[in-house]
Amino acid sequence: MEWLVQLQGQIVGLDTAPLIYFIEENPNYLDVVDAFFEAMFRGEFRVVTSVLTITEVLVYPLRQGNTALAQQYREILFNSQGLTTIEVFPDIGENAA
Repeated sequence: MEWLVQLQGQIVGLDTAPLIYFIEENPNYLDVVDAFFEAMFRGEFRVVTSVLTITEVLVYPLRQGNTALAQQYREILFNSQGLTTIEVFPDIGENAA
């Protein structure tokens, strides 16, 4: 996939939706997100997201009482090779704007 080649060596910001599609294996996006995360796990590029992502992805599983799904999100966000989850401080928010 050409778009993955363009990401090599880069730092990529990760939004919530692709993570949800990957973990929950959404059939509409699975080929794309599988390729993205496999390349990330291989170290082709680095990915960053913020702790706000955990807040967003845990809403549904926790409301449903699905602790296994919630744990999958925690594992990928805090224990994945190539993925860094950072805290958000006011200066980071201002610099991002």
